[in-house]
Amino acid sequence: MANIKSIHSVCNSIMQFLHNAYEATPVPFGAPGSTLQDEYPCSFRVLASGELKASTDFGTTLSLYLYRVMVNEHVRSQPASSGTGSAVPLAVDLHFLITVWSESAAIEQTLCAWAMSQLHQHPIMDVSSLTEEGGWRNDDVVQIIPAELSNEDLMRIWDALAPDYRLSLSYIARVIRIDSADVPMGLPVVATRYQYEERGDHAD
Repeated sequence: MANIKSIHSVCNSIMQFLHNAYEATPVPFGAPGSTLQDEYPCSFRVLASGELKASTDFGTTLSLYLYRVMVNEHVRSQPASSGTGSAVPLAVDLHFLITVWSESAAIEQTLCAWAMSQLHQHPIMDVSSLTEEGGWRNDDVVQIIPAELSNEDLMRIWDALAPDYRLSLSYIARVIRIDSADVPMGLPVVATRYQYEERGDHAD
């Protein structure tokens, strides 16, 4: 299980993985020692909704945009660990788009194929590939799978955003289990002051 920064950690980790892999991928039929980053310089970014409304001048970029967070129906009732009495963690799935920003058809299509290939070959992220800010434990695993998103649903997402449609890939990251914050059990104790005095015998 992880902390409340785990959602952002997953998004950052995916982009960090793709960025590192891109710089190490050789160019097919290219010069010896050349990489895709040498032939098609590209930046990797996690985008917020506000950035999409403010500007679309990203140059050549591969971006991740988180558009939906859903409670996972299958593991939401599983306890944190047996016999500990811990609260049930929040289990969520992250729905996101990987989008290619480029004015070149060759770059756009090459980046698309490359990103799909990388996520197909490396669909599992564990504590060694997740950024530390998420507070991950050694047994935490996040699975990256293609999302079944219809053309109509995809167009609706882009219609709600400011920029025109760009070539995008839809994926789901599952399952992120977020630990419940420690909260005190029961009502707070209210201190009350009592005054005691000895009771003596009274003469008639």
